[in-house]
Amino acid sequence: MQQQNWQTLLQKSTKSPSLLLDDLDIGGTTLSETANDLFPFRSTASFSGRIEKGNPEDPLLRQILPLPDEDLEHPGFSHDPLAEQAQQPIPGVLHKYNGRVLLIVTGACAIHCRYCFRRHFPYTNANTGGDNLAPALEYLANDNSVSEVILSGGDPLMVSDERFTTLVNLLAGIQHIKRLRIHSRIPVVLPERITDTLLHCLTATRLQPVMVLHVNHANELDPATALVLKKINQHNIPLLNQSVLLKGINDSVDTLVQLSEKLFENGVIPYYLHMLDPVKGAFHFQVEETRAKQIMQQLHRQLPGYLVPRLVREIAGAASKLPIS
Repeated sequence: MQQQNWQTLLQKSTKSPSLLLDDLDIGGTTLSETANDLFPFRSTASFSGRIEKGNPEDPLLRQILPLPDEDLEHPGFSHDPLAEQAQQPIPGVLHKYNGRVLLIVTGACAIHCRYCFRRHFPYTNANTGGDNLAPALEYLANDNSVSEVILSGGDPLMVSDERFTTLVNLLAGIQHIKRLRIHSRIPVVLPERITDTLLHCLTATRLQPVMVLHVNHANELDPATALVLKKINQHNIPLLNQSVLLKGINDSVDTLVQLSEKLFENGVIPYYLHMLDPVKGAFHFQVEETRAKQIMQQLHRQLPGYLVPRLVREIAGAASKLPIS
């Protein structure tokens, strides 16, 4: 589809949780105005259309509804659980791991997931847009140890094809960068965004592109996403997936088996299963580590090794994500 089409669809996104509940014939659900003010509700028509009508416990719905649970205080849950604001050598550049640098391309997302670890991130100043881009590129050019750049956000595919293409071409001009990794939920929640121009941009330079999706439940994948994922695969762009282990959403063996199987049917390799980052407002999604280990043991019994994601936890200041065995 042309760029205007996906942007028009984005403008028509649902921004009222109560109206969505009405459309889904779901009554009796208490919403939190406070939580919605702090982190506004947003969902695309594509994602909302996969929610089961009349089911207040639908696993897709629960990922996006601002509930009163978010208003409760819990020890250890903070606005910056991974201490990312202290790991920015310059605005919008996160340098946490050896050989890899993450660029915050934009703070915008097509949907707002309530467990997002960057839901309180100061995107207005901490992004690589505008005047921040040149210093970010200079930082990358001056560090020969960096071989991979990760585009994140927000969602990096929320910017226009023109802006995205410019950024990729500039990164390709830095000779020691080999790989370009894109972390995005867009192919799943707004598949119309994956334009021919975008795919050409990702494959037109010497950089090796890798796309890491974020899918938590098999119901997020439908025929529209299948077509887009097939198209990405046809452009020889490796597709990986990272999920978050979420209470009441995907914290069961059957659910995760179905997710891995469906991902693989769509050409996506399960990569990471993250323990919840302790971000303020998301405590009700937390799954205890003991339960997580039990789930993983059963996944290993039921799935071939290449379909079992690695269970990991991210800890502020650690040199990498920490596997939980």
